[in-house]
Amino acid sequence: MPVAKGKVNKQKTRVFLVDDHPLVLEWLTNLINQQADLEVCGEAENATDALAGIGRARPALAVIDISLNAASGLELIKDLCIQYPSVAPLVLSMHEEELYAERAMRAGARGYVRKRETSKNILAAIRRVLGGGIYVSEKLSNAMAVKFLKGHEGVGLAQSRVGELSDRELEVFHLFGQGKSTSQIAEQLHISLKTVQAYCVRAKEKLGLTTAADLLREAILWEENAHLR
Repeated sequence: MPVAKGKVNKQKTRVFLVDDHPLVLEWLTNLINQQADLEVCGEAENATDALAGIGRARPALAVIDISLNAASGLELIKDLCIQYPSVAPLVLSMHEEELYAERAMRAGARGYVRKRETSKNILAAIRRVLGGGIYVSEKLSNAMAVKFLKGHEGVGLAQSRVGELSDRELEVFHLFGQGKSTSQIAEQLHISLKTVQAYCVRAKEKLGLTTAADLLREAILWEENAHLR
């Protein structure tokens, strides 16, 4: 059947969303589906469902939050790059860029944008990555330059060493800062209590701390500072 004159059937680029906040998923879905060139082809609130859904939908891009129920978004990105290398991962997160963006890129992300950015910037990040580019915000670029020039002025020694933690150690440190106990962390991350304790020992060594109370205090302070940025 011939196409009606004046109509153009343009296939939209498919995007998959991964976030454990239903309101964020709803907002992103509405934003993306309003675009003439983009469409949401699936959603997931955890890493397991995300990998299964991406396998079925085969999107061009996956927008992923770092903090997910039961697993880290960083681990999801690593798995995604192995299982579905044609899918470009873009991180959309509330966490501080200065620490998490570099980790996300090392995991395989093609961009990092914060949820507090404007819709225009988020769409720009999506299109930049879909176009084969890498996206980081101008704010992040400036922050990295200032950090390079000024070092860690006004930041405690332990706080300045947080970047030395591994992805898993940082995840445990982050959850401590939210007031989670070791048993709660073990349950959330689906690892043993002994494993959580081992991460804590290594974190204390890297941060130059001696007691669990010191680790908890630094984690809470780091979490509070992150929300002030």
